[in-house]
Amino acid sequence: MTEALKTLSADLAELVANAADSVQQVDARRRLPATGIAWAEDLVVTAHHVVENDEDITIGSANGDRQDARLVGRDPRNDLALLRVEGGLTPANWAADNSLRVGNLALAVARPRRIRASAGIVSGIIQAQAARRPMRRRMAKGQMKKGKRLHRQHDKWRRRMREWGGFALADGLLQLDLIMYPGFSGGALLGADGGVHGLLTSGFGGGIGIAVPVSTLRRSVAALLTDGKIRSGYIGVGVQAAQLPDALIETLEQATGLLVVSVAADSPAAAAGMLVGDILVALDKEAIADMDELQVALARLKVGAAVEMAFVRGGELREGSVVIGAR
Repeated sequence: MTEALKTLSADLAELVANAADSVQQVDARRRLPATGIAWAEDLVVTAHHVVENDEDITIGSANGDRQDARLVGRDPRNDLALLRVEGGLTPANWAADNSLRVGNLALAVARPRRIRASAGIVSGIIQAQAARRPMRRRMAKGQMKKGKRLHRQHDKWRRRMREWGGFALADGLLQLDLIMYPGFSGGALLGADGGVHGLLTSGFGGGIGIAVPVSTLRRSVAALLTDGKIRSGYIGVGVQAAQLPDALIETLEQATGLLVVSVAADSPAAAAGMLVGDILVALDKEAIADMDELQVALARLKVGAAVEMAFVRGGELREGSVVIGAR
């Protein structure tokens, strides 16, 4: 047993050592430095909330060299920022998408002035897909009980999202059972395979160890390199919560929808034929009962995608489609 523990201890130290060259110190705020991960030889991805300055940003590497960095862009909804330097960095060994499971070993590696590490496990994987509440039609009694259980799970996720700062997450989070020391935000989440599976952040609050998964990083970095910003979904309606007709509440298993009080000219909603007085109840087959659900849906949907929608007009349930625009 002693030899097995020695071997495990040495293996963990080796994982950290192998990743250390790709983990950078990020000085972009007055307080303790934070951390970033080398995405490419001239790019560093870090946490949005630690980049308090748009200018006078510096990066510190493992060999002690320091470089000025320029802010490429931000993705606040996923607490990400992208920085550019002249070059010379060692890119991280990025893992495959969605390759961690609950219970897997997790190592946090950061460089607030010097390399530091923390160990634990992946305690939860919270994905927007799992929290989606599908639009429901009339069901048998057994199915009704299952539907109510899914509703409770969805409500629990929404409360948790608000606790983590109200970010409209598109791609979910990895929840970690490990200590996030000061300066760890922007650091690397390592798996037992030595790959970087995500970016650490304390930006969602709640005192919980969180990592933004590598699948989200890839999409955000690609968007920031192309546009310098994240384009949010948009349909062009002003809405407020409204009670649904009694005849539809049981059918849809939701009591409210979003009453359309305005439709912007030349907007996706106008092109789709939506009218003031319609009540939106579903988008892309997701139930839409309040503003939170609409924001989460628009954050997830791809700009330019044509998606199904359901709405109530004159007391009747109708269906149509809308092309998601960019805000």
